[in-house]
Amino acid sequence: MKHKPNILLLFTDQQRFDTIRALGNTVIKTPNLDRLVREGTAFTSAYTPSPVCVSARCSMHFGQYPHHTGCYENNFKMPHDGRPTFMQLLTESGYRTHGVGKCHFYPDEDSLYGFQTRATQEEFSSDWRKDDYMRTLRQDEGLDHIIDPHGMRGEMYYMPQLAQMPARLHPTQWIGDQSVSFLNEQKESDQPWMLFSSFIHPHPPFVPPAPWHKLYRAPQMPLPFVPPEWESLLMHVNHHQNRYKYRDRGIDQNLERCMKAFYYACISFVDFQVGRIFQTLEETGQLDNTLVVMTSDHGELLGDYNSFGKRSMHDAAMRIPLLARWPGAFKAGAQCNHVASLVDLFPTFTAAAGIDTGGLQLDGENLLDVANGKSDRSMVISQMNCAENGVYAGITEQYKLAFSAPDQREWFFDRTADPQESRNHINDKAQRNALAETRRQLMDILRSGEEAATLDGDSWKTYPVKTVPADPDANLITQDQAWSNAHIDGYS
Repeated sequence: MKHKPNILLLFTDQQRFDTIRALGNTVIKTPNLDRLVREGTAFTSAYTPSPVCVSARCSMHFGQYPHHTGCYENNFKMPHDGRPTFMQLLTESGYRTHGVGKCHFYPDEDSLYGFQTRATQEEFSSDWRKDDYMRTLRQDEGLDHIIDPHGMRGEMYYMPQLAQMPARLHPTQWIGDQSVSFLNEQKESDQPWMLFSSFIHPHPPFVPPAPWHKLYRAPQMPLPFVPPEWESLLMHVNHHQNRYKYRDRGIDQNLERCMKAFYYACISFVDFQVGRIFQTLEETGQLDNTLVVMTSDHGELLGDYNSFGKRSMHDAAMRIPLLARWPGAFKAGAQCNHVASLVDLFPTFTAAAGIDTGGLQLDGENLLDVANGKSDRSMVISQMNCAENGVYAGITEQYKLAFSAPDQREWFFDRTADPQESRNHINDKAQRNALAETRRQLMDILRSGEEAATLDGDSWKTYPVKTVPADPDANLITQDQAWSNAHIDGYS
């Protein structure tokens, strides 16, 4: 049975597409991701199907865009209607499947969704006793004082912080440890395996351990990209995020540099774990029979356009790293500029495992076909929320069109002439035909999912324009752990 390849999915949270040294970032240190670039194929126009955690991961696991899953944001439920995840199909076809780290299965945090087993580490848990990582910290290590294992949030969300635990107990190290342990357990088995190694970092608030926080010096970090017309490029969701993340009361460039230094440090510490995982695969003789894919759920604005967070249709938030290594299949050292998406992982993994998915409704394509020029797909899409809160984008190799229902506005970017998205070409007469064709493609895809709340014939449905709450805490879903509301005895 071992003739089927093993499958390793290395997954990060909120990692921008431009954070790999071998793909052009001369500041960051990522020697192990660089190795993946050298020995595999880099998809340089890869996009998230939704620039927010739950809906992006939901689309990846089910191989469907949000308008088919019905999961549009972090507060939308994932499907539980019998449709399979790729993990389920791999399990049913004889794979040993295991998930390590953040899965963000909402609202069923304990669900397996097709995995046979999980080692859990989530951003939030209703009870720390349900979280394998937190039990390690509190019960095995006696670190009862740690109630914010991934950093203090709320008004501290975008404040770079030093981790409260040593590197050996850091969340990122724990994912590496658990992954290495699983790989060692499988080395003598004839059964193919699928491992999902899911790191919470570099998700804010950017919390590397010592001494990794010293890897980059803040004064040497480049400042964010802020074009002259930056205010005209923001959507309602950007203004809203800046408000409730306490980021719209002035810009501190030194703080921005500190953020980037700690953000890069978090990525480098993940990269270190990737190196440990690769070493284990080599030492156990499993590397070349393993399809390795590295990617992320979405990006992070990180001060670009004077904005922070995800939930944006700018490349900083929705374009993702996507690397694939499988000797004899993916060409080593190749870079593919055809558009790709997280929904492509489902058909890629099932095809590698020889699983017939002909009876399923899938929105993705096998990444091998994309890399080899056998795909005739011209657009991938991304969606966040729906109806009066919906934001939509269609991306081709040359263009990106985005529409925001709360703004009742469109943005049109030329990815070739203006790759940094420094101006909106929506009123450019020379782009009129390209705009119309891009809009038609996007609406056709949305219409295929019966997105009735989005379209009014061949036009966008009209909704009232929204404003941003004056109070940053207004309508804010608490970011505290349910079990971490600390009480100080004898003090009130």
